[in-house]
Amino acid sequence: MTTNATTKTAIETYTARRADVARLIDVLEMELGKYDERAQAEPQRWDFPGTLDYVRTTLIDLVEGLSGIERDAIEAFLSE
Repeated sequence: MTTNATTKTAIETYTARRADVARLIDVLEMELGKYDERAQAEPQRWDFPGTLDYVRTTLIDLVEGLSGIERDAIEAFLSE
């Protein structure tokens, strides 16, 4: 049996996960900066845009799942 001292409420768990997401977004921004430098140093390499295509697709999936906005609408927004 779990004691109340170790049991978290839904909102406490949500808040912790939200903080994790914010930190991961910060790390992603830092890593993208490093990746930018590498891509600029080797502009002929196609693996850099390929990797960003994967990241883009994954982010679209996440936005679609969280927002309920259809993928086509997200793609249209990105093409503006």
